[in-house]
Amino acid sequence: MFDRRTVLASSALLMAGTAGCTTSAMRPAPEQSAALSPLFDDIEQRTFRYFWDTTNPRNGLAPDRWPNPPFASIASTGFALTAYPIGVARGWITRAQARERTLATLTFFHDAPQGDGETGVSGHKGFFYHFLDMETGERWGKTELSSVDTTLLLGGILFAGQWFDQDHPDERRIRELASAIYARVEWPFLQNHAPAISMGWHPESGFVPADWIGFNEGMLVNILALGAPVHAVGPEIWETWCSGYDDNWRGNAPDTRYLAFAPHFGQQYSHVWVDFRGIRDAVMAGIGSDYFENSRRATYAQRAYAIANPMQWEGYSRDIWGLTACDGPGGVKHAFKGEERQFRTYSARGPGSMPDGFDDGTIAPTAAVASLPFAPEIVEPATRALRDFQQGRIYGRYGFWDSFNPSFRWPEAKGARGSVDPQLGWLDDNLLGIDQGPIVAMIANHRDDFVWKTMRGCEPIRRGLQRAGFSGGWLNG
Repeated sequence: MFDRRTVLASSALLMAGTAGCTTSAMRPAPEQSAALSPLFDDIEQRTFRYFWDTTNPRNGLAPDRWPNPPFASIASTGFALTAYPIGVARGWITRAQARERTLATLTFFHDAPQGDGETGVSGHKGFFYHFLDMETGERWGKTELSSVDTTLLLGGILFAGQWFDQDHPDERRIRELASAIYARVEWPFLQNHAPAISMGWHPESGFVPADWIGFNEGMLVNILALGAPVHAVGPEIWETWCSGYDDNWRGNAPDTRYLAFAPHFGQQYSHVWVDFRGIRDAVMAGIGSDYFENSRRATYAQRAYAIANPMQWEGYSRDIWGLTACDGPGGVKHAFKGEERQFRTYSARGPGSMPDGFDDGTIAPTAAVASLPFAPEIVEPATRALRDFQQGRIYGRYGFWDSFNPSFRWPEAKGARGSVDPQLGWLDDNLLGIDQGPIVAMIANHRDDFVWKTMRGCEPIRRGLQRAGFSGGWLNG
């Protein structure tokens, strides 16, 4: 079994990219559209319901996956906290309901036991363990104290503290708790190879050897570490982070150059809470771009790879595409079109043309759908095609199932998850919170800047960006 952190640590952060993007594909980003197809209303509501229905209301912990939730994921919980105000704005729950669930969540994380013990704690030095017991909230198994998953949790916590702005005692308490939980994170503790921040720490074995250097979802880790009100890191961390970009660059012309990362979640996660349109650090100023345009170009690269389909997988097309970290059909090798192919269970996936990319024919809808703000002109038709694919087989009660593989048609070779149809291929039977979360948040961002406009007023985000050297756009307002 591969998990997201294990995959990243063992494959040198999967710093990769793809060729095949054409100049004509790199057009300026369009204006955000307030008018969306009713399909996106349906997807947004179903995906919101995933979080509202499956989260433990007593402590706010969201399951790592459903319907088989062995433990909670702190990153999924951060996405859940982000989804609740969206539900209020869309009329699916009341503000009072969202306030009650949010307060329960923040109260749990504020009061949860911290310490360096192997058991009986939820975190240490202000960070939290990647997975927690759904009921007790204590560390699950031997999971790591995770810097990036804590960051994704904090994204939701800070958003909650910013959005619940009324003079109601519970909303005042939400703001107090959000500030306190963020302020106590001791970011320098994980600077094992200073100034870089380690991916994590185990009480049994110490620091995870891999650090957040180079382009990936760790961008938000560094921004929040720079913006911290008490235990902040020095601004040199951003230069160290960017020093790992060399292997990520793709495209030679000014309008095609971008930083690539094999699994597409690396282009999405930080953008859930930060509006990168029109703000630039030194690197992006140097190429006349910004990180939003960067993710737009990377989204086109994902589609270009599916159109080229160099491995001749079934189903890939201009409208059926999307490779990221997701469930897979099984850890097996099997003959396909005359040659032996490797298939995986849960794994990071990305275009095979990228260094460290891996493609076994498994598509995850979140890779395309959660890219809606970046390239709506290609994501909207892709979303419709995914919804209709195989007569709606991959779309259900809570939106899209996590992943599917039309090429994997051997029931006897299947792993523990999903089902295999000898004609239609493998279909997952689970949904993952870390793949659901970007879908609901990015649809809301595309519709009316919902999360972005709230977080523009978040002082830690603003301070972290400015200390990293970002300027322009809304930061100058």
